[in-house]
Amino acid sequence: MDNTGAKKTCFESIRDFFTSAKFLIYMGHALSTWGDRMWNFAVAVFLVELYGNSLLLTAVYGLVVAGSVLLLGAIIGDWVDRNPRLKVAQTSLLVQNSCVIVCGILLMVVFHFKEQLVELYNGWVLTTCYILVITVANIANLASTATSITIQRDWVVVVAGQDSSRLADMNATVRIIDQLTNILAPMLVGQIMAFGSHFVGCGFISGWNLCSMCVEYALLWKVYQKTPALAVKAGQKEQQQQELKQLSHPKEVESGQSPEDSSQPLMNEAAVVAKSDSPKQQGCCYQISEPLRTLKAGWVAYYNQNIFFAGLSLAFLYMTVLGFDCITTGYAYTQGLNGSVLSLLMGASAISGICGTVAFTWVRKKCGLIRTGFISGIAQLSCLVLCVVSVFAPGSPFDLSVSPFQDLYTHLIGETTLPEADHSLTSILTGGNITTPTTPSPAEELPPLQSYMSVSLLFAGVIAARIGLWSFDLTVTQLIQENVIESERGVINGVQNSMNYLLDLLHFIMVILAPNPEAFGLLVIISVSFVAMGHMMYFRFAFKSLGARLFLCFSPEQKVEAEECPSLPTTV
Repeated sequence: MDNTGAKKTCFESIRDFFTSAKFLIYMGHALSTWGDRMWNFAVAVFLVELYGNSLLLTAVYGLVVAGSVLLLGAIIGDWVDRNPRLKVAQTSLLVQNSCVIVCGILLMVVFHFKEQLVELYNGWVLTTCYILVITVANIANLASTATSITIQRDWVVVVAGQDSSRLADMNATVRIIDQLTNILAPMLVGQIMAFGSHFVGCGFISGWNLCSMCVEYALLWKVYQKTPALAVKAGQKEQQQQELKQLSHPKEVESGQSPEDSSQPLMNEAAVVAKSDSPKQQGCCYQISEPLRTLKAGWVAYYNQNIFFAGLSLAFLYMTVLGFDCITTGYAYTQGLNGSVLSLLMGASAISGICGTVAFTWVRKKCGLIRTGFISGIAQLSCLVLCVVSVFAPGSPFDLSVSPFQDLYTHLIGETTLPEADHSLTSILTGGNITTPTTPSPAEELPPLQSYMSVSLLFAGVIAARIGLWSFDLTVTQLIQENVIESERGVINGVQNSMNYLLDLLHFIMVILAPNPEAFGLLVIISVSFVAMGHMMYFRFAFKSLGARLFLCFSPEQKVEAEECPSLPTTV
């Protein structure tokens, strides 16, 4: 009887886990991320294919997406803060998936009737289709940003409750899901397009998002039912109280019955002032300028956060060419690495990132959250030293005597179209097309490398640094989750996304200005410098928070208690 009871208890534990709000969030996030990764990979390929193997549409799409999040990040976050959680999650989910479905159907029409569309009105109908695809895809990306903010930065915090260790475990699990889907999802849709066609690929992605939207909607509803705290939003409750005080009799206000007014969040105070100023609100100009005021208030609120330097340090890590994106891939091709080797390196990078998420949970338990970021920064910078060494190692094409603007001048002045087998980074920096370039003519062939030491050191440093990078990313993410008040989580995370996109745009501009392989070593040195500056900002934040105690022993017995650091009550 005891064994039977034990088996029943074990079965119930397993059942409870698979029906818990935490597991349901994992499932919903996995479905959402899988669809996002498939679409982000496929849309770049589709746009290149539609425009005659040119990167123009892909570049325009990337610029529109980055610029939109940069400008609208704070506004999206403010919308997340002002509305009920379930409404925000459901609306962003429906908008995101509906836009992807519409884009998929529109692309299927274009692929099937492209020859006829080219002849209609001198091609203007086809151009209109391109504009619609980019516009609707951009709306889908903005909705995806809202989904990411509300689920990963708010719902996860509420489901974890007041348990910092549980929050860290959930963040790490969510990041592992991101890593796995980032590798597996493009592989699946790539095989479908390779063995089928682009038309079939569009149909598959549209069908996937339709089914996924229904399942995710149900999962969100189940999580909402299982977590009553999600129905209560502090910002809305405080805002309602302030509105009642604004409408109350002046004598009641003068009697001093609202002592907590001075501690209200900046964004809520701005909202109350806006609502109480009814004559101005009637004006058309006032309403038109409201998004600008929201944008300004969001950035001011971000600047006033005690974790400002921690968030800024994370943004600086986006100003780098030392990642497995299209830029590094393009450089690898010029150094003689083929697609097979690169796929293995990308797999090793994913494994390294997963190790970083696992290491984060272990180090945080031993040393505390702020010190984990300090240790992660040291680990990342130490690994990136290999990348700097690779610039001067045998086999490196680094040559300052070659003008970094030579390739840019050649493409802008000497050629009207990109060559079929261009080896410069310009040809692949925006498209992300991971296919091996066509074999160039003998006149265009690069001389064989005398040594692979340089490129080996470069990728060894990039892969090893992923451990510290992802651990640091999780550290800053949890710092924002725990130290930003509930009523401002959306706008602060929206501004953080804008900062990330801003530095990411700057790194693309940097590559456009110096696209030739001989200048890549200079880009590596600049990238490591920005990473170092980012971690210096974090060290400043950590030292200000913990002082000299940051450098004490990291044993659990000597961790600083929460009461000793009132400015960061839950992170030490």
